[in-house]
Amino acid sequence: MAPVVMYLLLLGLTGHLPFSFAESQMHDPSSTSQHTRTGFEFIKELNLHPKLDLNIFKPNTSDSVSISNSKFVEKSLKLPVLGESGASVHDLAHLAGYVQINHTIGARMFYYFFQSRNRKDDPVVIWLTGGPGCSSALALFHENGPFHLTNNLSLVWNDYGWDKVSNIIYIDQPIGTGFSYSCSDEDIKHDEKGVSDDLYDFLQGFFKLHPDYVNNDFYITGESYGGHYIPAFAARINQGNMKKEGIHINLKGFAIGNGLTEPGTQFNADLDFAFLNSLINTQDYIRIDKIVPECEKAAEKCGTNGENSCLDALNICSQIYKEVLKISPVCVSPTSQAYNHNSQCNSYELKQLSVSWQVYDIRRQDCYDMSGTEKFLSSASVKKALGVPQDIDFVSCSGTVYRAMMEDIMRNLEVGLPELLEDGIKMLVYAGEYDLICNWLGNYRWVEAMKWSGQLEFKASSVTKFEVDGKEAGLLKKHGPLTFLKVRDAGHMVPMDQPKASLQMLKMWIDGKL
Repeated sequence: MAPVVMYLLLLGLTGHLPFSFAESQMHDPSSTSQHTRTGFEFIKELNLHPKLDLNIFKPNTSDSVSISNSKFVEKSLKLPVLGESGASVHDLAHLAGYVQINHTIGARMFYYFFQSRNRKDDPVVIWLTGGPGCSSALALFHENGPFHLTNNLSLVWNDYGWDKVSNIIYIDQPIGTGFSYSCSDEDIKHDEKGVSDDLYDFLQGFFKLHPDYVNNDFYITGESYGGHYIPAFAARINQGNMKKEGIHINLKGFAIGNGLTEPGTQFNADLDFAFLNSLINTQDYIRIDKIVPECEKAAEKCGTNGENSCLDALNICSQIYKEVLKISPVCVSPTSQAYNHNSQCNSYELKQLSVSWQVYDIRRQDCYDMSGTEKFLSSASVKKALGVPQDIDFVSCSGTVYRAMMEDIMRNLEVGLPELLEDGIKMLVYAGEYDLICNWLGNYRWVEAMKWSGQLEFKASSVTKFEVDGKEAGLLKKHGPLTFLKVRDAGHMVPMDQPKASLQMLKMWIDGKL
């Protein structure tokens, strides 16, 4: 093992990010504290504690659910929103509903649809939140939806909602997430084929219900585990279009924000990111780096369709960030009890120590609090407004769905992307610079290493500034249909941290100007 300094000097020679680009973007050190959390437990950093883990209703056990026999159930939203939207709410289609999913025993996917505040012929965009197993309502109310949820559970207009430039769909998926439900747990999916088939069936149903939008351009967006969902979904749509399976979907591009797409590369980058940001020292780096070759071998064995080998790979590769987190963040309650998977951080504050940070944003010394969304969507009046049966609970993040997808986590979803690029479908990978768990460094590495006809030209392309209001908001690298953007002053959730920049990013990308 070469000394770490030598490792850094060799980054540009080993297929990693060129040293000058990497070094110039690193910021002041963030310090650390003691605790270990893994996998689904990271979700508790969002202060989410759903009282139900899954919406499965056996036949005839729930009167209000069993009467929903129609393939489509949709109603207009009439939620009171404070402030001005720039357009009359009465002139906009704000809808919520269910689509029955074909090829399932009895699954229904719940969605929200918001007509563009600009023009009805703006592109249709679908947003997929990660997890796996978390509701897209979290993004709707806390990131890029038409409105934000305040601390007192009021809705206020979001000046930078993505509905300002698109007709946008937020969907609760996979089945069992959010308000989506089934009458059988056999409808719970275990891999991207099942997930993408359900999403494709959903879109077919949606466009049957809304034929006015069929000819609009269509884009897939999302973040985190969306790095798995989005490539598979884009490939499924492309396949359906080529085989003329149903309604042609006018897929123009897809965008992955702080995603997990090529785990073998990305898990290993966690270590480098932690070191370059001074979250660990040289001795820590050398010790943890011994896991990297094992992770690489295990990830390669998992590949795209391994089963038991993928669980083995997850166990091995997750040791990298587990070791980093042993000298990392700790969330504590008012009684100063360590936050673990059995305790809730009711005040949702990090102990104010100089050594604390969190995995979604290494600058932060406090945890995110999305618990208001659970309270809001669990309200009987809100469920009535959404057309949701009262005996269906809102499942913010489902542990059952997460566990069902565990064999999928280490699979490589990069392999299907070159074909999409060759077909001229645009691809944007963007990442906030302060996220550890799906960091920009790992995302850049797999994007740069991806083999396609424009690979050499992409690698040779210059890094340019992404500017908002005349100020640098990110660094951009582009060739042909492929764009990579490192977003300044943002963590895991770019639309939350940099709402104006994220809206401009979306608009410029859609318009072919990014």
